[in-house]
Amino acid sequence: MPISNSPQPATLDDAPLISRILADAFDDDPMMRWFFPSDASRKEGLGRYFSTLFTRQYVHHGICERTDAAAAFWVPAQARAKAVPDAETIQELQAILGDRAAAFREAAQAAAEHAPQEEHWYLAVVGADPAARGQGHGANLLRSGLAQADAAGMPVRLESSKPDNLPFYEHFGFSVQEEARLPGGGPVLWAMRRAPRDAA
Repeated sequence: MPISNSPQPATLDDAPLISRILADAFDDDPMMRWFFPSDASRKEGLGRYFSTLFTRQYVHHGICERTDAAAAFWVPAQARAKAVPDAETIQELQAILGDRAAAFREAAQAAAEHAPQEEHWYLAVVGADPAARGQGHGANLLRSGLAQADAAGMPVRLESSKPDNLPFYEHFGFSVQEEARLPGGGPVLWAMRRAPRDAA
């Protein structure tokens, strides 16, 4: 049976599938390798990390969609205040990150200092299983979220630490606004923005 690349709303029941997909998708991501440097434990750490973000934060306060091989978490403008991790979530993430928790905290603080003031939608996470890349899973999720942002008349922002992904986002109308290196010798992070388009 072929796997479906049609976006559908993600629910809490999808947590095991989503955490597995995103652990595979972000295994070669420079920022995630910075936070999870051990090859031996990265997959397991990433799975727990994405499961925590999904179940404690984005599924409740964001718009989460998935295909059979990809997932995306969006934060609409009106949900930004609520989508900030609470104290318990931060504690859980720090336990997962172990001795990399301080680097994660510094990166989060640096990102907060550069946060744009304009109202916008935020693409927090999008990732596809590497085995299904090129089959339209990530692109379809991107199109779905962008259509919703366009309908709301909102620009969209994201960050990426993977230079190979920049042309993919540029294809969908994003442009690089800022380039910043994570504190403590971390990787470069590119902040990107896409202006709203007519929802016709």
